Amino acid sequence: MRLAWLPTIAGAAVLGTVIRAAFFTPLEAKQGAAQKIFYVHVPAAWVAFLAFFLVAVASGVYLWLRDQRLDRFAESSAEVGVVFTTVVLITGPLWAKPIWGTYWAWWDVRLVSTLFLWFIYVSYIVLRGAIESPTLRARYSAVLGILGAFLIPFIHLSVYLFATMHPMPIVGKPSAPSLPNEMLVTLLISLASFTLLYFAFVRSRYNYAVERDAAAARTASDA
Repeated sequence: MRLAWLPTIAGAAVLGTVIRAAFFTPLEAKQGAAQKIFYVHVPAAWVAFLAFFLVAVASGVYLWLRDQRLDRFAESSAEVGVVFTTVVLITGPLWAKPIWGTYWAWWDVRLVSTLFLWFIYVSYIVLRGAIESPTLRARYSAVLGILGAFLIPFIHLSVYLFATMHPMPIVGKPSAPSLPNEMLVTLLISLASFTLLYFAFVRSRYNYAVERDAAAARTASDA
């Protein structure tokens, strides 16, 4: 089967990234070992945003072309995005506690808006399970998938617009990244490996959706 090796390669890449971050990347001077969570937290956030952005793109094109493959991709990407957002919401507080002295702050706009983004796409999944008509399910889900993605740029810009525990971006900024080369290389490797893992997950989830829909079609034809 084409790309059957992808999950294995992706898993090995992520494992290699974790080993490099834990044992071969220097400690940050002020945060110490707690900063190592950075190499999981940041790429997980990147992949979550990528996943939901692609949900919006696929959903928008679906509303135009009505191609069921786009709906399946959007569904798959949304579920994978929820998984990675869950990782973000777990690793963020674990990092925050030793550095800022608290797991969570409800006044932090980035924290709360990320949680809200998670709820939107959990609602997307629930919505898909609540509507029996495939056509209506795809249409309503597409609208929600598009609307939810509008929160992504707000989350990114929230550190500039509001008081927050989160520091200003040290990599995604107009000037050069504020990371030593060894840390920057580890971060770039982690971004690549997590992105590869995203595509492996989406591929597996998409294949499941194809088989599920085919089985549903056979059941309907036999009835």
